[in-house]
Amino acid sequence: MAKLHFPVNLVRQVECPDADIEAVSVAELFECYFNEYPKVRSYVLDDQGHVRKHISVLVDGINLRDRAHLSDGITHTSEIYIFQALSGG
Repeated sequence: MAKLHFPVNLVRQVECPDADIEAVSVAELFECYFNEYPKVRSYVLDDQGHVRKHISVLVDGINLRDRAHLSDGITHTSEIYIFQALSGG
């Protein structure tokens, strides 16, 4: 099963435990996860279903390529990390 990981700063805002999920794409992974934890969806995806601009998604250490349709493939050994971008000066 693919492993989905969230940063501590997001865990402080909403219940979003790490999870093992059987899926073949990031879209399917997110759909399964958000069915279980629907409040997390708005922290990761915008109202169009695209990854928010301030969120980074890494699949096996590589930036998600398809931020709109989430079609990047994953395997049962994939590790997916969600990160919140920092800004300021």
